Amino acid sequence: MKIFGGTVLFLDRGDINTDEIIPARYLNESSKEALKPYLLEDLRLPGFDLRRDLAGKGAIISRANFGCGSSREHAPWALEANGINIVIAESFARIFRQNMYNCGMIACELPAPALDEIFRDFGGAKGETFAAELAVDTASDILSLSGGGGEKKFPFTLTDFERALVEAGGWVEYAARRY
Repeated sequence: MKIFGGTVLFLDRGDINTDEIIPARYLNESSKEALKPYLLEDLRLPGFDLRRDLAGKGAIISRANFGCGSSREHAPWALEANGINIVIAESFARIFRQNMYNCGMIACELPAPALDEIFRDFGGAKGETFAAELAVDTASDILSLSGGGGEKKFPFTLTDFERALVEAGGWVEYAARRY
């Protein structure tokens, strides 16, 4: 099973689209690994520096409608190639969300007030940036964030099917075990 969690990349903006996650000019790449250097290359976000901010991250926390835009499985592939197997947001574009689970990854939805709290306490909303760490307990559906001297836990929900896809490692592995 994949590792879920790690150091968090905070992207404090809604409507981050698939072209910002992986630009369309790289969709001719045929392997996940070939997409690795291009993740978030076109993302424009105040204070975001791709080379400084992406290295070593294992999770993304963002705002509403993450993964909107064109439907393409390349977006989750590029995340996975960079070691990011969980994205937490208020909501996701439907196809992006399903593509995450099809790849055995987690698209975790939390309500806006919880995300406001996370960004305030861990994501540098006060001008401070902590090296926040995320631990994901898929057995009890608890997200634990720690950093800046504090720790908070947030419950989340996986459907039975989402859990089965995550545990199998994605749709292909799930189908191979069952059909």
